[in-house]
Amino acid sequence: MASPRFHINRSGLSSARFFSSERNDLIEIHWGEPLSFVVSPEGDIQKFSTIEQARYWLRRRWPVENDARQRAIHHLEAAMDCVGSVGSARRSFIAAARSAGFVAEDLMSPERRTLS
Repeated sequence: MASPRFHINRSGLSSARFFSSERNDLIEIHWGEPLSFVVSPEGDIQKFSTIEQARYWLRRRWPVENDARQRAIHHLEAAMDCVGSVGSARRSFIAAARSAGFVAEDLMSPERRTLS
């Protein structure tokens, strides 16, 4: 049996699917509603629509190296490997975002918002 692979459908929302090891199809994991955070002092907003996007940001673009980031990576990868819950991964990602100084978009005043 091949290890799971991941794919995002056109709508960005779907449930996990498993395929045979002979195919190159991927598993999709439902992330839920996108999370949007203000990620810069200028008010730039980043929308996190998929678990894969959140993982990429944590690994490549995260502004701080701390325990919350490491926990979020661990929980996201566990969910991607279907051994952890997506809810736990999502909560860990939100905690890491807060620890990095990101502010939820809905808590930001409208005049300071710009979409990244």
